[in-house]
Amino acid sequence: RLPEALAVPFSLVSRQLCLPAILTYADCVLSNWRLKDPAGNMDLIFNFPGVESCRGFLLVSVIVEKSAASGLRAMLATRRAVETCDEASVLNGLAEITASLKRMRDDFKLMHDGLVYEGVSEEPVFLSGCSAAQSSAIQCFDAFLGVQHEEPSGKLHESQSAFLRRIRLHMPPDHRRLIESLSAGARLRDLVISRPTLHLHRAYNRCVSALEDLRNFHLCAVAKFITVPSGQARAAAAATAGRCPLGGGLGLDSTGTGGSNPMIFLKSQQGHMVIYRPILLVAQLQQQGHMVIYRPILLAAQ
Repeated sequence: RLPEALAVPFSLVSRQLCLPAILTYADCVLSNWRLKDPAGNMDLIFNFPGVESCRGFLLVSVIVEKSAASGLRAMLATRRAVETCDEASVLNGLAEITASLKRMRDDFKLMHDGLVYEGVSEEPVFLSGCSAAQSSAIQCFDAFLGVQHEEPSGKLHESQSAFLRRIRLHMPPDHRRLIESLSAGARLRDLVISRPTLHLHRAYNRCVSALEDLRNFHLCAVAKFITVPSGQARAAAAATAGRCPLGGGLGLDSTGTGGSNPMIFLKSQQGHMVIYRPILLVAQLQQQGHMVIYRPILLAAQ
């Protein structure tokens, strides 16, 4: 139980910010940095006491989000270009977004029970703790590129899609509105498919591939720094007939900070990430004009 002296003011302030009364990714990453020196190096505003390794974890997340900024700016400019069918500007925008996603991937290399809020609710409140799943940038890229997370059969993976929608409630309100706007605006994919331009198709595919690479690298990072150490801790505990030194005896990979099993969730995103890629098919070549027909092909991410 969270004492009323903490629960009431915490809930009131959170309500004003349109955020849940829990530590979110926006709190400990997006709003938790400062410039350390004129050279542009960054540091955290606050860190958790006694856990210096946490500083590195959070700083890497800050740096990844910083690299996403240029891609988000390019995304908005490209959306305007899609609305006016400005192919040259779309090409430039896709190149900038691809470069941003690749920098985010490179930056990664630097790396329950409910709670009763006394005086607020007598029922346990279930909220997702700070998690990289709450990164607004990744869902923005998904929305803009037309990425959908589906079962191989084509049916939406309900538990995952519900989780992704629920996790938006832990994002700042302006970020949620941006994701919704990108999902509802002019469709980049529709423009790409409608144009018989090979270099435009290739630029879009490169952008999508960069997003796939980013997700794959994140999966590897979780395995290296969370899943493997957790398994080693459980093995050590079993060998000494003691409790897991990392807590609970179940290890770290049963439930992540966001409330889901991190490896199952990330692998499901990887396996059910269905991307509509415009693939060039030579349907008919004529001696004069060499007419080529482009047809959208549905490919599942490897």
